[in-house]
Amino acid sequence: MTPTLNADPAELAKFSDLAHRWWDKNSEFRPLHDINPLRLDWITGLCPLAGKRLLDVGCGGGILADSMARKGAAVLGIDLATKALKVAQLHALEAQTPNVEYLEISAEALAAQQPGSFDAVTCMEMLEHVPDPSSVVKACADLVKPGGWVFFSTINRNPKSFLFAIVGAEYVLNMLPRGTHEYGKLIRPSELAHYCRSAALDLQKTRGLEYNPLTRRYWLSDDTSVNYMFATQKPATAGG
Repeated sequence: MTPTLNADPAELAKFSDLAHRWWDKNSEFRPLHDINPLRLDWITGLCPLAGKRLLDVGCGGGILADSMARKGAAVLGIDLATKALKVAQLHALEAQTPNVEYLEISAEALAAQQPGSFDAVTCMEMLEHVPDPSSVVKACADLVKPGGWVFFSTINRNPKSFLFAIVGAEYVLNMLPRGTHEYGKLIRPSELAHYCRSAALDLQKTRGLEYNPLTRRYWLSDDTSVNYMFATQKPATAGG
Protein backbone atom coordinates (compact mmCIF):
# COMPACT_ATOMS: atom_id res chain seq x y z
CA MET A 1 0.00 0.00 0.00
CA THR A 2 1.22 3.49 -0.81
CA PRO A 3 1.12 6.17 1.90
CA THR A 4 -1.37 8.21 -0.15
CA LEU A 5 -3.94 5.42 -0.57
CA ASN A 6 -7.42 6.79 0.15
CA ALA A 7 -8.41 4.07 2.59
CA ASP A 8 -8.64 3.64 6.34
CA PRO A 9 -6.83 0.43 7.43
CA ALA A 10 -9.18 0.08 10.41
CA GLU A 11 -12.22 0.23 8.10
CA LEU A 12 -10.73 -2.41 5.77
CA ALA A 13 -9.95 -4.68 8.72
CA LYS A 14 -13.47 -4.24 10.08
CA PHE A 15 -15.13 -5.49 6.91
CA SER A 16 -12.51 -8.17 6.29
CA ASP A 17 -13.19 -9.65 9.72
CA LEU A 18 -16.88 -9.97 8.86
CA ALA A 19 -16.35 -11.12 5.27
CA HIS A 20 -17.34 -14.75 5.82
CA ARG A 21 -20.83 -13.60 6.91
CA TRP A 22 -21.49 -11.37 3.89
CA TRP A 23 -23.92 -13.72 2.12
CA ASP A 24 -25.67 -14.87 5.32
CA LYS A 25 -28.98 -13.01 5.05
CA ASN A 26 -29.51 -13.31 8.82
CA SER A 27 -26.11 -11.83 9.66
CA GLU A 28 -24.92 -8.26 10.23
CA PHE A 29 -25.29 -7.81 6.47
CA ARG A 30 -29.04 -8.44 6.46
CA PRO A 31 -29.77 -4.71 5.91
CA LEU A 32 -27.70 -4.75 2.71
CA HIS A 33 -29.63 -7.78 1.45
CA ASP A 34 -32.94 -6.16 2.40
CA ILE A 35 -32.27 -2.83 0.67
CA ASN A 36 -30.58 -4.28 -2.40
CA PRO A 37 -33.79 -4.84 -4.44
CA LEU A 38 -34.81 -1.22 -3.77
CA ARG A 39 -31.43 0.11 -4.85
CA LEU A 40 -31.34 -2.15 -7.90
CA ASP A 41 -34.84 -1.18 -9.07
CA TRP A 42 -34.06 2.52 -8.68
CA ILE A 43 -30.81 2.20 -10.64
CA THR A 44 -32.34 0.12 -13.44
CA GLY A 45 -35.29 2.52 -13.70
CA LEU A 46 -32.88 5.30 -14.63
CA CYS A 47 -30.25 3.26 -16.44
CA PRO A 48 -31.32 -0.08 -17.98
CA LEU A 49 -28.41 -2.44 -17.36
CA ALA A 50 -28.64 -5.05 -20.10
CA GLY A 51 -25.59 -4.93 -22.33
CA LYS A 52 -23.91 -2.19 -20.30
CA ARG A 53 -20.44 -2.20 -18.74
CA LEU A 54 -20.74 -1.33 -15.06
CA LEU A 55 -18.34 -0.62 -12.21
CA ASP A 56 -19.24 -1.12 -8.54
CA VAL A 57 -16.84 0.83 -6.32
CA GLY A 58 -16.50 -0.53 -2.79
CA CYS A 59 -18.30 -3.71 -3.80
CA GLY A 60 -17.55 -5.62 -0.59
CA GLY A 61 -18.90 -9.15 -0.82
CA GLY A 62 -20.65 -8.41 -4.11
CA ILE A 63 -24.33 -8.14 -3.19
CA LEU A 64 -25.09 -5.28 -5.61
CA ALA A 65 -22.51 -6.29 -8.24
CA ASP A 66 -23.93 -9.81 -8.40
CA SER A 67 -27.50 -8.58 -8.82
CA MET A 68 -26.52 -6.08 -11.55
CA ALA A 69 -24.73 -8.83 -13.47
CA ARG A 70 -27.92 -10.90 -13.30
CA LYS A 71 -29.71 -7.99 -15.01
CA GLY A 72 -27.50 -8.48 -18.06
CA ALA A 73 -24.64 -6.08 -17.34
CA ALA A 74 -20.93 -6.87 -17.49
CA VAL A 75 -19.84 -5.86 -13.99
CA LEU A 76 -16.47 -5.14 -12.43
CA GLY A 77 -16.50 -4.89 -8.65
CA ILE A 78 -13.55 -3.24 -6.90
CA ASP A 79 -12.62 -3.02 -3.23
CA LEU A 80 -9.55 -2.90 -1.00
CA ALA A 81 -10.84 -5.40 1.59
CA THR A 82 -9.10 -8.59 0.41
CA LYS A 83 -11.25 -11.09 2.30
CA ALA A 84 -14.51 -9.49 1.18
CA LEU A 85 -13.36 -9.69 -2.44
CA LYS A 86 -12.52 -13.38 -2.03
CA VAL A 87 -16.01 -13.96 -0.65
CA ALA A 88 -17.48 -12.13 -3.66
CA GLN A 89 -15.42 -14.22 -6.08
CA LEU A 90 -16.39 -17.45 -4.32
CA HIS A 91 -20.08 -16.55 -4.36
CA ALA A 92 -19.93 -15.76 -8.08
CA LEU A 93 -18.43 -19.19 -8.70
CA GLU A 94 -20.95 -21.01 -6.49
CA ALA A 95 -23.94 -19.11 -7.87
CA GLN A 96 -22.56 -19.25 -11.43
CA THR A 97 -23.16 -15.54 -11.84
CA PRO A 98 -22.36 -14.52 -15.44
CA ASN A 99 -20.25 -11.54 -16.47
CA VAL A 100 -18.98 -10.41 -13.06
CA GLU A 101 -15.38 -10.06 -11.97
CA TYR A 102 -13.66 -8.56 -8.96
CA LEU A 103 -10.41 -6.66 -8.57
CA GLU A 104 -8.47 -5.37 -5.57
CA ILE A 105 -7.74 -1.79 -6.60
CA SER A 106 -8.74 1.72 -5.52
CA ALA A 107 -11.12 3.83 -7.56
CA GLU A 108 -8.40 6.42 -8.02
CA ALA A 109 -5.90 3.88 -9.38
CA LEU A 110 -8.46 2.35 -11.75
CA ALA A 111 -9.43 5.84 -12.98
CA ALA A 112 -5.81 6.42 -13.93
CA GLN A 113 -5.78 3.12 -15.88
CA GLN A 114 -9.25 3.07 -17.45
CA PRO A 115 -10.75 6.58 -17.69
CA GLY A 116 -14.12 6.82 -19.43
CA SER A 117 -14.50 3.04 -19.62
CA PHE A 118 -17.88 2.38 -17.98
CA ASP A 119 -21.49 3.08 -18.94
CA ALA A 120 -22.42 3.47 -15.29
CA VAL A 121 -20.68 3.49 -11.91
CA THR A 122 -22.19 2.65 -8.53
CA CYS A 123 -20.67 3.59 -5.19
CA MET A 124 -23.06 2.54 -2.44
CA GLU A 125 -22.55 2.72 1.33
CA MET A 126 -18.86 3.40 0.82
CA LEU A 127 -18.13 7.14 0.91
CA GLU A 128 -18.66 7.35 4.68
CA HIS A 129 -15.83 4.84 5.20
CA VAL A 130 -12.96 6.61 3.41
CA PRO A 131 -10.72 9.50 4.54
CA ASP A 132 -11.39 11.62 1.43
CA PRO A 133 -14.81 10.97 -0.13
CA SER A 134 -14.40 13.79 -2.65
CA SER A 135 -11.46 11.90 -4.18
CA VAL A 136 -13.66 8.84 -4.72
CA VAL A 137 -16.41 10.96 -6.29
CA LYS A 138 -13.85 12.49 -8.68
CA ALA A 139 -12.52 9.01 -9.58
CA CYS A 140 -16.06 7.76 -10.29
CA ALA A 141 -16.63 10.75 -12.57
CA ASP A 142 -13.38 10.03 -14.41
CA LEU A 143 -14.28 6.35 -14.84
CA VAL A 144 -17.71 6.82 -16.41
CA LYS A 145 -18.23 7.57 -20.10
CA PRO A 146 -19.66 10.94 -21.17
CA GLY A 147 -23.43 10.73 -20.76
CA GLY A 148 -23.08 7.86 -18.28
CA TRP A 149 -24.65 7.56 -14.84
CA VAL A 150 -22.92 7.57 -11.45
CA PHE A 151 -24.94 6.44 -8.42
CA PHE A 152 -24.02 7.13 -4.80
CA SER A 153 -25.62 6.19 -1.51
CA THR A 154 -24.52 7.25 1.95
CA ILE A 155 -25.82 8.54 5.30
CA ASN A 156 -26.70 12.11 6.23
CA ARG A 157 -24.97 13.80 9.19
CA ASN A 158 -27.45 15.29 11.64
CA PRO A 159 -28.97 14.44 15.06
CA LYS A 160 -31.69 12.25 13.50
CA SER A 161 -29.19 10.15 11.54
CA PHE A 162 -27.04 9.77 14.66
CA LEU A 163 -30.09 8.49 16.54
CA PHE A 164 -31.35 6.20 13.75
CA ALA A 165 -28.25 5.00 11.89
CA ILE A 166 -25.81 4.71 14.80
CA VAL A 167 -27.61 4.48 18.16
CA GLY A 168 -30.67 2.67 16.81
CA ALA A 169 -29.15 0.41 14.16
CA GLU A 170 -25.92 -0.48 15.98
CA TYR A 171 -26.72 -0.31 19.72
CA VAL A 172 -30.48 -0.78 20.16
CA LEU A 173 -31.64 -3.00 17.30
CA ASN A 174 -28.22 -4.65 16.71
CA MET A 175 -28.84 -4.52 12.96
CA LEU A 176 -25.22 -3.59 12.31
CA PRO A 177 -21.98 -4.28 14.19
CA ARG A 178 -21.16 -1.57 16.72
CA GLY A 179 -18.68 0.86 15.26
CA THR A 180 -19.82 0.35 11.66
CA HIS A 181 -20.32 4.09 11.22
CA GLU A 182 -18.52 7.08 12.71
CA TYR A 183 -20.69 10.17 13.03
CA GLY A 184 -17.94 12.54 11.91
CA LYS A 185 -17.54 10.67 8.63
CA LEU A 186 -21.21 10.89 7.65
CA ILE A 187 -21.93 13.17 4.69
CA ARG A 188 -24.64 15.79 4.31
CA PRO A 189 -26.43 15.89 0.92
CA SER A 190 -25.15 19.44 0.43
CA GLU A 191 -21.59 18.18 0.87
CA LEU A 192 -22.04 15.30 -1.55
CA ALA A 193 -23.68 17.67 -4.04
CA HIS A 194 -20.59 19.90 -3.78
CA TYR A 195 -18.29 16.93 -4.43
CA CYS A 196 -20.38 16.03 -7.49
CA ARG A 197 -20.34 19.58 -8.88
CA SER A 198 -16.58 19.75 -8.37
CA ALA A 199 -16.24 16.50 -10.35
CA ALA A 200 -18.48 17.83 -13.16
CA LEU A 201 -21.34 15.44 -12.37
CA ASP A 202 -24.89 16.73 -12.77
CA LEU A 203 -27.26 15.70 -9.99
CA GLN A 204 -30.43 14.32 -11.60
CA LYS A 205 -32.36 12.48 -8.87
CA THR A 206 -32.29 12.14 -5.10
CA ARG A 207 -34.04 9.48 -3.02
CA GLY A 208 -34.22 8.70 0.65
CA LEU A 209 -34.35 5.27 2.23
CA GLU A 210 -36.55 4.70 5.28
CA TYR A 211 -36.96 1.78 7.69
CA ASN A 212 -39.68 0.64 10.08
CA PRO A 213 -38.10 -1.46 12.87
CA LEU A 214 -41.45 -2.99 13.84
CA THR A 215 -42.26 -4.38 10.40
CA ARG A 216 -38.60 -4.62 9.31
CA ARG A 217 -39.62 -2.99 6.06
CA TYR A 218 -37.55 -0.59 3.96
CA TRP A 219 -38.93 1.77 1.34
CA LEU A 220 -37.78 4.63 -0.86
CA SER A 221 -39.13 8.13 -0.20
CA ASP A 222 -38.31 11.81 -0.57
CA ASP A 223 -36.94 11.91 3.00
CA THR A 224 -33.15 12.21 2.77
CA SER A 225 -32.64 12.95 6.48
CA VAL A 226 -30.93 9.60 7.20
CA ASN A 227 -30.04 7.25 4.31
CA TYR A 228 -30.09 8.77 0.84
CA MET A 229 -29.06 8.12 -2.76
CA PHE A 230 -27.89 10.39 -5.58
CA ALA A 231 -28.22 9.69 -9.30
CA THR A 232 -25.77 11.85 -11.24
CA GLN A 233 -24.77 12.08 -14.89
CA LYS A 234 -21.58 13.04 -16.62
CA PRO A 235 -22.28 15.61 -19.35
CA ALA A 236 -22.41 14.04 -22.79
CA THR A 237 -19.97 16.59 -24.17
CA ALA A 238 -16.98 18.39 -22.70
CA GLY A 239 -18.91 21.61 -22.75
CA GLY A 240 -21.73 20.15 -20.65
